[in-house]
Amino acid sequence: MAENLYIAEGGKEERYAALLPQIESLISNETDEIANMANVAAVISETFGFLWTGFYRVVGDELVLGPFQGPLACTRIKKGRGVCGTAWKEERVLVVPDVEQFPGHIACSSLSRSEIVVPLIKDSKIVGVLDIDSEQLNIFDETDALYLTRIARLLTGITHIGQ
Repeated sequence: MAENLYIAEGGKEERYAALLPQIESLISNETDEIANMANVAAVISETFGFLWTGFYRVVGDELVLGPFQGPLACTRIKKGRGVCGTAWKEERVLVVPDVEQFPGHIACSSLSRSEIVVPLIKDSKIVGVLDIDSEQLNIFDETDALYLTRIARLLTGITHIGQ
């Protein structure tokens, strides 16, 4: 994939299935993790039109804002705080149908209604998270979790996060 993005017709599974090989092609020859995160955030955002799509990187005892698409975001998040910090602490994908019902939710944007956070795992250690917010309630499901986890694995298998 050069600078062209093919967005498949159909439902989210068809769009994710078409997106995966494009992401793999896009990042396969690039070793800079920031560049890869930036492009991945852009293609996910362009494909699905989510409110906010981006990354937080583990730096010491905090998640620090990385490349993203969308409105201004929180810059630093402590482990265990909000959806991102909780996904990091619990080392699992979190799907939140209604962020207002999530204890300790950090409202970086009042427009956010639902959220999914996928840990980026490298060498059995969480090195960051992929965070996506939507203006719609209950938009994320197991399909998103499955494909976004695959995208996270592509990133951590090819990039050199933390080096």
